[in-house]
Amino acid sequence: MRLNKLAVVFAAAALSAVMVAGCSGGQKESAAESEAETSSKTTEAETTAEETTMAETTAAAEEMDGENYDTGDASRDNVRNQDEIGENELMVVSFGTSYNDNRRLTIGAIEEAIEKAFPDYSVRRGFTSQIIIDHVKTRDNIAIDNVGEALARAEKNGVKNLVIQPTHLMNGLEYTDLVNEVAEYSDAFDQVAVGQPLLTSEDDFKAVIKVITEATAQYDDGETAICFMGHGTEAESNQVYAKMQEMLTAAGYKNYYVGTVEAAPGLDDVLAMVQAGDYKSVVLEPLMIVAGDHANNDMAGDEEDSWKTTFENAGYEVTCLVRGLGEMEGIQQIFVEHARAAVDSLAK
Repeated sequence: MRLNKLAVVFAAAALSAVMVAGCSGGQKESAAESEAETSSKTTEAETTAEETTMAETTAAAEEMDGENYDTGDASRDNVRNQDEIGENELMVVSFGTSYNDNRRLTIGAIEEAIEKAFPDYSVRRGFTSQIIIDHVKTRDNIAIDNVGEALARAEKNGVKNLVIQPTHLMNGLEYTDLVNEVAEYSDAFDQVAVGQPLLTSEDDFKAVIKVITEATAQYDDGETAICFMGHGTEAESNQVYAKMQEMLTAAGYKNYYVGTVEAAPGLDDVLAMVQAGDYKSVVLEPLMIVAGDHANNDMAGDEEDSWKTTFENAGYEVTCLVRGLGEMEGIQQIFVEHARAAVDSLAK
Protein backbone atom coordinates (compact mmCIF):
# COMPACT_ATOMS: atom_id res chain seq x y z
CA MET A 1 0.00 0.00 0.00
CA ARG A 2 1.14 3.52 -0.72
CA LEU A 3 0.27 4.52 2.85
CA ASN A 4 2.88 2.16 4.27
CA LYS A 5 5.50 3.37 1.84
CA LEU A 6 4.83 7.02 2.60
CA ALA A 7 4.61 6.41 6.33
CA VAL A 8 8.19 5.14 6.15
CA VAL A 9 9.22 8.36 4.42
CA PHE A 10 7.68 10.35 7.27
CA ALA A 11 9.32 8.14 9.89
CA ALA A 12 12.73 8.47 8.30
CA ALA A 13 12.45 12.25 8.27
CA ALA A 14 11.37 12.31 11.89
CA LEU A 15 14.10 9.87 12.90
CA SER A 16 16.84 11.98 11.39
CA ALA A 17 15.58 14.92 13.42
CA VAL A 18 15.56 12.79 16.56
CA MET A 19 19.07 11.45 16.04
CA VAL A 20 20.62 14.89 15.55
CA ALA A 21 18.56 16.90 18.01
CA GLY A 22 18.76 14.21 20.66
CA CYS A 23 15.02 13.88 21.36
CA SER A 24 12.86 10.84 20.74
CA GLY A 25 9.31 12.17 21.02
CA GLY A 26 8.10 8.58 20.63
CA GLN A 27 9.74 8.22 17.19
CA LYS A 28 12.43 5.57 16.83
CA GLU A 29 11.40 4.15 13.49
CA SER A 30 13.89 3.11 10.85
CA ALA A 31 13.23 2.73 7.14
CA ALA A 32 13.22 -1.05 7.61
CA GLU A 33 10.48 -1.19 10.26
CA SER A 34 7.55 -3.45 9.59
CA GLU A 35 3.95 -2.34 9.19
CA ALA A 36 3.18 -3.70 12.66
CA GLU A 37 5.94 -1.63 14.23
CA THR A 38 4.78 1.48 12.39
CA SER A 39 1.26 0.88 13.64
CA SER A 40 2.59 0.48 17.17
CA LYS A 41 4.43 3.79 17.00
CA THR A 42 1.30 5.48 15.67
CA THR A 43 -0.60 4.17 18.69
CA GLU A 44 2.08 5.53 21.01
CA ALA A 45 1.84 8.93 19.35
CA GLU A 46 -1.93 8.88 19.74
CA THR A 47 -1.53 8.44 23.50
CA THR A 48 0.15 11.86 23.61
CA ALA A 49 -2.69 13.55 21.75
CA GLU A 50 -4.57 14.57 24.88
CA GLU A 51 -1.43 16.04 26.47
CA THR A 52 -0.54 17.88 23.27
CA THR A 53 -4.05 19.22 22.82
CA MET A 54 -4.16 20.46 26.41
CA ALA A 55 -0.82 22.22 26.04
CA GLU A 56 -1.91 23.83 22.78
CA THR A 57 -5.24 24.86 24.25
CA THR A 58 -3.57 26.45 27.27
CA ALA A 59 -1.06 28.38 25.17
CA ALA A 60 -3.66 29.61 22.71
CA ALA A 61 -6.17 30.50 25.43
CA GLU A 62 -3.49 32.53 27.20
CA GLU A 63 -2.85 34.41 23.98
CA MET A 64 -6.50 35.40 23.69
CA ASP A 65 -7.21 36.00 27.36
CA GLY A 66 -8.14 39.60 28.06
CA GLU A 67 -7.19 40.79 24.59
CA ASN A 68 -7.79 44.53 24.64
CA TYR A 69 -5.10 45.73 22.28
CA ASP A 70 -4.65 46.20 18.55
CA THR A 71 -2.75 43.38 16.87
CA GLY A 72 -2.81 44.92 13.41
CA ASP A 73 -4.78 44.67 10.18
CA ALA A 74 -5.71 41.06 9.45
CA SER A 75 -6.64 41.89 5.85
CA ARG A 76 -2.98 42.51 5.01
CA ASP A 77 -2.14 38.86 5.67
CA ASN A 78 -2.31 36.35 2.80
CA VAL A 79 -4.10 33.36 4.33
CA ARG A 80 -3.14 31.16 1.35
CA ASN A 81 -6.31 29.07 1.25
CA GLN A 82 -6.92 29.54 -2.46
CA ASP A 83 -7.98 26.69 -4.72
CA GLU A 84 -6.55 26.07 -8.23
CA ILE A 85 -3.40 24.73 -6.63
CA GLY A 86 -2.06 22.60 -9.47
CA GLU A 87 -0.16 19.32 -9.25
CA ASN A 88 2.60 20.57 -6.91
CA GLU A 89 1.86 22.02 -3.50
CA LEU A 90 4.16 23.16 -0.72
CA MET A 91 2.12 23.49 2.47
CA VAL A 92 3.67 25.58 5.22
CA VAL A 93 2.34 24.41 8.60
CA SER A 94 2.53 26.63 11.68
CA PHE A 95 1.04 26.66 15.17
CA GLY A 96 -0.31 30.12 14.35
CA THR A 97 -0.85 33.40 16.17
CA SER A 98 -3.72 35.86 16.48
CA TYR A 99 -1.28 38.80 16.39
CA ASN A 100 -2.11 39.93 12.86
CA ASP A 101 0.90 42.09 12.05
CA ASN A 102 3.38 39.62 13.50
CA ARG A 103 1.68 36.73 11.70
CA ARG A 104 2.31 38.55 8.42
CA LEU A 105 5.88 39.51 9.34
CA THR A 106 6.89 36.02 10.48
CA ILE A 107 4.78 33.16 9.14
CA GLY A 108 3.82 35.20 6.09
CA ALA A 109 7.44 36.11 5.42
CA ILE A 110 8.53 32.47 5.65
CA GLU A 111 5.77 31.50 3.21
CA GLU A 112 6.85 34.25 0.81
CA ALA A 113 10.48 33.14 0.95
CA ILE A 114 9.45 29.56 0.18
CA GLU A 115 7.18 30.70 -2.64
CA LYS A 116 10.05 32.66 -4.21
CA ALA A 117 12.39 29.68 -3.94
CA PHE A 118 9.93 27.18 -5.48
CA PRO A 119 8.13 28.79 -8.42
CA ASP A 120 6.85 25.39 -9.60
CA TYR A 121 4.92 24.86 -6.35
CA SER A 122 1.78 26.51 -5.04
CA VAL A 123 2.40 27.58 -1.45
CA ARG A 124 -0.51 27.10 0.93
CA ARG A 125 -0.98 27.51 4.69
CA GLY A 126 -2.15 25.25 7.50
CA PHE A 127 -2.36 26.10 11.22
CA THR A 128 -2.38 23.49 13.97
CA SER A 129 -4.11 25.63 16.63
CA GLN A 130 -7.86 25.51 16.10
CA ILE A 131 -8.37 27.99 18.94
CA ILE A 132 -6.30 30.60 17.12
CA ILE A 133 -8.08 29.84 13.84
CA ASP A 134 -11.48 30.27 15.50
CA HIS A 135 -10.42 33.44 17.29
CA VAL A 136 -9.15 35.11 14.11
CA LYS A 137 -12.33 34.06 12.32
CA THR A 138 -14.59 35.47 15.06
CA ARG A 139 -12.63 38.66 15.62
CA ASP A 140 -11.50 39.51 12.09
CA ASN A 141 -13.72 37.36 9.83
CA ILE A 142 -10.56 35.86 8.31
CA ALA A 143 -10.61 32.13 7.50
CA ILE A 144 -7.38 30.13 7.91
CA ASP A 145 -7.27 26.40 7.14
CA ASN A 146 -6.34 23.92 9.81
CA VAL A 147 -4.09 21.09 8.65
CA GLY A 148 -7.00 18.74 7.93
CA GLU A 149 -8.78 21.38 5.87
CA ALA A 150 -5.59 22.21 3.98
CA LEU A 151 -5.00 18.52 3.20
CA ALA A 152 -8.60 18.08 2.07
CA ARG A 153 -8.23 21.16 -0.14
CA ALA A 154 -5.09 19.69 -1.70
CA GLU A 155 -6.86 16.40 -2.39
CA LYS A 156 -9.89 18.17 -3.87
CA ASN A 157 -7.61 20.19 -6.15
CA GLY A 158 -5.88 17.10 -7.52
CA VAL A 159 -2.46 17.75 -6.04
CA LYS A 160 -0.03 14.96 -6.94
CA ASN A 161 3.18 16.03 -5.23
CA LEU A 162 2.71 17.39 -1.72
CA VAL A 163 5.52 18.77 0.41
CA ILE A 164 4.83 19.82 4.00
CA GLN A 165 7.23 22.31 5.60
CA PRO A 166 6.55 22.98 9.29
CA THR A 167 7.72 26.18 10.96
CA HIS A 168 8.18 24.37 14.27
CA LEU A 169 11.26 25.21 16.29
CA MET A 170 11.96 21.58 17.21
CA ASN A 171 11.01 17.99 16.58
CA GLY A 172 8.57 17.53 19.46
CA LEU A 173 5.04 16.33 20.08
CA GLU A 174 3.43 18.79 17.69
CA TYR A 175 5.73 17.70 14.87
CA THR A 176 4.89 14.05 15.60
CA ASP A 177 1.18 14.83 15.46
CA LEU A 178 1.64 16.61 12.14
CA VAL A 179 3.48 13.66 10.61
CA ASN A 180 0.71 11.30 11.75
CA GLU A 181 -2.06 13.53 10.41
CA VAL A 182 -0.38 13.85 7.02
CA ALA A 183 0.12 10.07 6.89
CA GLU A 184 -3.65 9.57 7.10
CA TYR A 185 -4.02 11.48 3.81
CA SER A 186 -1.00 10.04 2.03
CA ASP A 187 -3.02 7.74 -0.25
CA ALA A 188 -4.62 10.84 -1.78
CA PHE A 189 -1.32 11.93 -3.38
CA ASP A 190 1.33 10.36 -5.59
CA GLN A 191 4.17 11.60 -3.40
CA VAL A 192 4.39 13.26 0.01
CA ALA A 193 7.40 14.55 1.92
CA VAL A 194 7.64 16.31 5.28
CA GLY A 195 10.42 18.82 5.90
CA GLN A 196 12.31 19.17 9.15
CA PRO A 197 11.86 21.75 11.93
CA LEU A 198 14.18 24.72 12.40
CA LEU A 199 16.56 23.16 14.94
CA THR A 200 17.28 19.70 13.61
CA SER A 201 20.92 19.28 12.60
CA GLU A 202 24.14 20.58 14.10
CA ASP A 203 24.41 22.93 11.14
CA ASP A 204 20.92 24.26 11.91
CA PHE A 205 22.00 25.26 15.41
CA LYS A 206 25.11 26.95 14.03
CA ALA A 207 23.08 28.79 11.40
CA VAL A 208 20.52 30.02 13.94
CA ILE A 209 23.28 31.16 16.28
CA LYS A 210 24.85 33.12 13.43
CA VAL A 211 21.53 34.81 12.66
CA ILE A 212 20.60 35.77 16.21
CA THR A 213 24.06 36.97 17.20
CA GLU A 214 24.37 39.13 14.09
CA ALA A 215 20.89 40.53 14.73
CA THR A 216 21.91 41.56 18.26
CA ALA A 217 25.55 42.51 17.58
CA GLN A 218 24.90 46.18 18.31
CA TYR A 219 24.09 45.30 21.93
CA ASP A 220 27.15 43.07 22.43
CA ASP A 221 29.22 45.69 24.27
CA GLY A 222 30.60 43.61 27.15
CA GLU A 223 28.24 45.19 29.65
CA THR A 224 24.98 43.76 28.32
CA ALA A 225 23.48 40.31 28.84
CA ILE A 226 21.49 39.19 25.81
CA CYS A 227 18.71 36.81 26.87
CA PHE A 228 16.49 34.76 24.60
CA MET A 229 13.14 33.47 25.82
CA GLY A 230 11.86 30.21 24.36
CA HIS A 231 8.49 28.60 25.00
CA GLY A 232 9.64 25.34 26.57
CA THR A 233 7.98 21.93 26.72
CA GLU A 234 7.79 18.98 29.10
CA ALA A 235 8.82 16.70 26.23
CA GLU A 236 12.41 15.53 25.74
CA SER A 237 12.74 17.96 22.86
CA ASN A 238 13.06 20.74 25.46
CA GLN A 239 16.77 19.95 25.52
CA VAL A 240 17.23 22.02 22.37
CA TYR A 241 17.40 25.06 24.65
CA ALA A 242 20.24 23.61 26.70
CA LYS A 243 22.01 22.66 23.49
CA MET A 244 21.59 26.19 22.14
CA GLN A 245 23.08 27.56 25.38
CA GLU A 246 26.01 25.16 25.21
CA MET A 247 26.77 26.00 21.59
CA LEU A 248 26.50 29.75 22.18
CA THR A 249 28.95 29.52 25.07
CA ALA A 250 31.31 27.25 23.13
CA ALA A 251 31.29 29.72 20.25
CA GLY A 252 32.43 32.50 22.56
CA TYR A 253 29.09 34.19 23.15
CA LYS A 254 29.40 34.00 26.92
CA ASN A 255 27.01 36.92 27.50
CA TYR A 256 24.16 35.17 25.63
CA TYR A 257 21.60 33.27 27.70
CA VAL A 258 18.66 31.03 26.81
CA GLY A 259 15.63 30.33 28.98
CA THR A 260 11.99 29.30 28.61
CA VAL A 261 8.56 30.39 29.81
CA GLU A 262 7.16 26.99 30.68
CA ALA A 263 10.10 24.65 31.27
CA ALA A 264 13.77 24.60 32.27
CA PRO A 265 15.80 26.69 32.29
CA GLY A 266 13.26 29.19 33.57
CA LEU A 267 13.36 32.89 34.33
CA ASP A 268 14.95 32.35 37.75
CA ASP A 269 17.72 30.30 36.14
CA VAL A 270 18.44 32.98 33.55
CA LEU A 271 18.39 35.73 36.17
CA ALA A 272 20.90 33.80 38.28
CA MET A 273 23.23 33.36 35.32
CA VAL A 274 23.05 37.06 34.49
CA GLN A 275 23.63 38.07 38.11
CA ALA A 276 26.73 35.89 38.17
CA GLY A 277 28.22 38.22 35.56
CA ASP A 278 29.15 41.89 35.64
CA TYR A 279 26.36 43.39 33.54
CA LYS A 280 24.66 46.76 33.64
CA SER A 281 21.91 46.12 31.11
CA VAL A 282 19.86 43.29 29.63
CA VAL A 283 18.37 42.74 26.17
CA LEU A 284 15.37 40.43 25.96
CA GLU A 285 14.24 38.73 22.76
CA PRO A 286 11.97 35.75 22.03
CA LEU A 287 13.46 32.52 20.72
CA MET A 288 10.16 31.81 18.98
CA ILE A 289 9.07 31.91 15.36
CA VAL A 290 6.37 34.48 16.13
CA ALA A 291 6.16 37.26 18.69
CA GLY A 292 2.73 36.61 20.16
CA ASP A 293 1.37 36.65 23.69
CA HIS A 294 4.47 35.22 25.36
CA ALA A 295 6.73 37.79 23.74
CA ASN A 296 4.43 40.75 24.31
CA ASN A 297 3.32 39.90 27.83
CA ASP A 298 5.47 37.23 29.54
CA MET A 299 8.65 38.79 28.19
CA ALA A 300 8.00 42.49 27.52
CA GLY A 301 4.89 43.13 29.63
CA ASP A 302 4.67 45.35 32.69
CA GLU A 303 3.22 42.63 34.91
CA GLU A 304 5.09 41.88 38.14
CA ASP A 305 6.22 38.45 36.97
CA SER A 306 7.29 39.37 33.44
CA TRP A 307 10.90 38.97 32.37
CA LYS A 308 11.18 42.72 31.80
CA THR A 309 9.88 43.63 35.25
CA THR A 310 11.96 40.95 36.95
CA PHE A 311 15.21 42.19 35.43
CA GLU A 312 14.31 45.83 36.09
CA ASN A 313 13.60 45.02 39.73
CA ALA A 314 17.03 43.36 39.87
CA GLY A 315 18.59 46.69 38.90
CA TYR A 316 19.20 46.25 35.17
CA GLU A 317 18.36 48.59 32.32
CA VAL A 318 16.18 46.47 30.04
CA THR A 319 15.64 46.63 26.28
CA CYS A 320 12.94 44.39 24.76
CA LEU A 321 13.17 43.32 21.12
CA VAL A 322 9.65 42.10 20.40
CA ARG A 323 10.23 40.30 17.13
CA GLY A 324 9.81 36.70 16.09
CA LEU A 325 12.60 34.63 14.56
CA GLY A 326 10.48 34.37 11.43
CA GLU A 327 11.13 38.05 10.70
CA MET A 328 14.81 37.34 10.09
CA GLU A 329 15.85 36.55 6.55
CA GLY A 330 18.46 34.07 7.72
CA ILE A 331 15.82 32.05 9.57
CA GLN A 332 13.54 32.15 6.55
CA GLN A 333 16.34 30.72 4.43
CA ILE A 334 16.89 27.81 6.83
CA PHE A 335 13.26 26.85 6.31
CA VAL A 336 13.75 27.24 2.56
CA GLU A 337 16.67 24.79 2.68
CA HIS A 338 14.65 22.30 4.74
CA ALA A 339 11.85 22.55 2.21
CA ARG A 340 14.38 22.04 -0.58
CA ALA A 341 15.60 18.83 1.03
CA ALA A 342 12.02 17.59 1.22
CA VAL A 343 11.33 18.52 -2.42
CA ASP A 344 14.55 16.81 -3.50
CA SER A 345 13.50 13.63 -1.69
CA LEU A 346 10.60 13.18 -4.10
CA ALA A 347 11.11 10.85 -7.06
CA LYS A 348 11.77 12.79 -10.23
